[in-house]
Amino acid sequence: MRTIALDLGVRKIVLCEVRDGEVVHRKTARSLHELDDFLGAHTPPARVAFEACREAWHVHDRLIALGHEPVLIDTTRVRQIGVGQHGRKNDRLDAEALARALAQGRVPRAHVLSPARRQLRAELGARSALVMTRAQYVTTVRGLARSEGVMLPSCATETFVARVRAASLSPAMTAVVAPVLVVLDLIGAQLVEVETRLETLARTEPVIALLATVPGVGLIVASTFVSALDEAGRFRDGHSVASYLGLAPSENTTGMAGRRLGSITKHGNPWARAALVQAAHTILRVAPAEDALRLWGEAVIARRGKMIGVVALARRLAGVLWAMWRDDRPYDSARLAARSAEGLREDAYATLSQADRLAAIADAEKKIYARTMPRRPRRAPARKTTEVTRRG
Repeated sequence: MRTIALDLGVRKIVLCEVRDGEVVHRKTARSLHELDDFLGAHTPPARVAFEACREAWHVHDRLIALGHEPVLIDTTRVRQIGVGQHGRKNDRLDAEALARALAQGRVPRAHVLSPARRQLRAELGARSALVMTRAQYVTTVRGLARSEGVMLPSCATETFVARVRAASLSPAMTAVVAPVLVVLDLIGAQLVEVETRLETLARTEPVIALLATVPGVGLIVASTFVSALDEAGRFRDGHSVASYLGLAPSENTTGMAGRRLGSITKHGNPWARAALVQAAHTILRVAPAEDALRLWGEAVIARRGKMIGVVALARRLAGVLWAMWRDDRPYDSARLAARSAEGLREDAYATLSQADRLAAIADAEKKIYARTMPRRPRRAPARKTTEVTRRG
């Protein structure tokens, strides 16, 4: 089988083919279709290596359809195979380094997301862009109002536009912020559509409702976690999950008598890491006072401070969510606390009945599918009757 590597770029693709340790072909093209002479449907099968990037999944599926074997490379470990060695890094050298590493069998492979999880991640990316844009516009409008001495009150983002229109701004400033408010209305409507599609996708992923049984974990956090990990079975333990998401502490112990740990590595999916940290904040605020995760986080905060405690709770939450996914069990605070204290995992949820499991899943579905679940019509409030007594 032939050995080929591709260096995928925004404007060009560089191909390098290696045979018996020698470069036999090189080509630069603007798209994958221009490489049909080497990777077309009627060419001999080849193993094709390329780094994980935005278009990598499309290239992966395209190569499989053409009868080739794609090899997706982990970008965090490309230096191990000679990419950028001696300070020399360009597309031509990168493609050659990938091809030689593939021929020698020393390529660090990356995980390929399933199509369903790719769609889930795409919807989450679109929602994230809308949320970030809305936050930026809200901040801009608040700043413009402050320039006139008007301090807009804190409120939910959904009611922000109405609050601004009801504020006592000058006619000139009202005209300035009017276009921004129109865009905010449009963004709000699009967010509703995106979140409705996310809820539809989540209904096809039972694990999302399972993970949402944890206090502080809803549709977005659970969906982000699932789209980042894709499969629970590819991780050995919760520590591997925390390391994969960049929540494990960095370490520099070389030549030292003791172990020296630093801040978290921040490697891996940044959106999943941010979602877990946000969920940790929520657990500390809204979870029941006797909840095992909240008690654990508050104990760490008391010893190490709030910021370290929140990140530590996010790391622990990642392990708990992974274990729930692996065991297909909903969250059980009391049992988890008891088994965690004993250092055991087996039968950690043995006392959870099927009825309790179904009830927990039902409560989670109410939390994450609130937008699309049918609502009961509200009863009209009963009129108060006043008895009038005439005095004679």
